[in-house]
Amino acid sequence: MKTFALIGLLSLAALGVALPLTTKSKPAQPDKQTTPDKSRLDRGRYLVSFGGCSDCHTPLKMGPKGPEPDMTRLLSGHPETAKLPPPPKLENTPWFAATAGMTAWSGPWGISYAANLTPDQNTGLGIWTEEMFVRALRIGKHMGASRDILPPMPWQNIAALSDEDLKAIFAYLRSIPAIQNHVPAPAVSGGEADYE
Repeated sequence: MKTFALIGLLSLAALGVALPLTTKSKPAQPDKQTTPDKSRLDRGRYLVSFGGCSDCHTPLKMGPKGPEPDMTRLLSGHPETAKLPPPPKLENTPWFAATAGMTAWSGPWGISYAANLTPDQNTGLGIWTEEMFVRALRIGKHMGASRDILPPMPWQNIAALSDEDLKAIFAYLRSIPAIQNHVPAPAVSGGEADYE
């Protein structure tokens, strides 16, 4: 292996490529364009807190005074391991929606589950770009292009925020711990829809 590396270095030198005289490397400097500044993260944290995102996107656990947010699962969405009974029938009642633990909702639209907002690559927002996130909250489409974002997610209200505020929210969500939690696909009244 060392022989191949030496041959490669000699070949580069023969081609006129300048080689460093030392093998010491400088520590990587964060890219200012991809590393949000503290004020942007603080703004995002404030908006997520003020907007009550945790109310539906953070699972609850039973505490000494009743249900409380389970901060070990901050913004990780409806728990994939939750076993729920069928939702109650709401027809011919004054109720228009029902919830199970605030992370699962049933109403005329069908059943929706709070999304995993952590930066997990497989089950959260890890593969989302900032542009996808902003677009999703502007037009109410998952990933900015596919299925409708279902109630009770108030995307219409969030769409009124500035681009800078939406980007701050995205930056903050990218900074929290990634939690692997595969949220079930929603079920639309009248049948299943095509969901990722």
